[in-house]
Amino acid sequence: MHTDWFQQQDTLQQVRPSAQPVTEPVEGTTSEASLEEETTVAVPQEKPERTRHTYQELQQLPPNATPAQLDSAIQSVFRPEVKSLATPQDTLLLSSKDSVQEATDINFSKYYKEGFFTNNALLHPELNVERYGVAGDPVPYSIQNDDVITGLLLGCFLLMVFSFSRLHHFILQQAKSFFHIQRSENVTVSTETSDEFRFQFFMVALTCLLWALLAFFYTQANVADTFILQSQYQLIAIFFGCFSVYFLLKGILYPVLNSLFFNRKKNEQWMKSMLYLSAMEGVVLFPIVMLQSYFGISVQSAIIYAAVVLILVKLLTIYKCFVIFFRQNGAILQIILYFCALEIVPMLALAGFLVMIVDYLKINF
Repeated sequence: MHTDWFQQQDTLQQVRPSAQPVTEPVEGTTSEASLEEETTVAVPQEKPERTRHTYQELQQLPPNATPAQLDSAIQSVFRPEVKSLATPQDTLLLSSKDSVQEATDINFSKYYKEGFFTNNALLHPELNVERYGVAGDPVPYSIQNDDVITGLLLGCFLLMVFSFSRLHHFILQQAKSFFHIQRSENVTVSTETSDEFRFQFFMVALTCLLWALLAFFYTQANVADTFILQSQYQLIAIFFGCFSVYFLLKGILYPVLNSLFFNRKKNEQWMKSMLYLSAMEGVVLFPIVMLQSYFGISVQSAIIYAAVVLILVKLLTIYKCFVIFFRQNGAILQIILYFCALEIVPMLALAGFLVMIVDYLKINF
């Protein structure tokens, strides 16, 4: 930078002595000649000063420069440009430098037009290519393609197998005592361990889940397959909650009503029998749910199988109710009233409630 400045000063000193003052034209000469003489002598224009960089300014400072001197040197050279962050940056160079008045006046840059096949003679982007075919239909929801339900059923199956391997003696003993008729009322009721209780409660929860899946299969096949819910899991969860409340209310109503008419020993025997029967109901329903989900069995066959299981459970309930409560009295009318009040009416109420929920949640086209 200093060398350019000295060269510029030497040039000015060489030019200034040679520059002659402008004299008036001598008589007898033309004005054009005088103009040519005037134009022959020209003072060179000073070159604009180059932009100094920050590192050049810092190199001129002594090594022991103070921070204040460094800051002053940087501020004398550095000129920050204020840019609005809200202004979008044209990183692809798509827009033209000049203002575009119409949409048809847009000129794309060469970086946008050029590509790998630009010089290929077979490339004709100006030609419209028609695509043959029709739009595909979306794949309907299926349990066999659902990872969440598959993992849940697989986990339930593994827990069920593990529980059976540890408690198979208890299960066989309960099955024998379920069909055993006690001749005397002085027989004590067998006690159950905490593991046996947890196993039976787990099986009741599995029964609620299987009934919820069967209700979901029937709803999708015969009622509707689109709902106002965001996912199918919410509908399955609603069905699971309804069946859980149903079994919970049965477990609460039975002890309350039976305590008014029967003794504590019979009530305890009845509750254990109902808990075991509900647990085994899930074991019987599990194969049909797996067959319908992953082996393509029809929904009608699954519903018929479930109806047969339900009828069989209700018949076993009548049998156990008669053996425990009404075997000595022989009151047929009382057992019918008892069964209708605590079994048939709650089941019909549950079915009506499920129908009402489905009608409310489905989308009517």
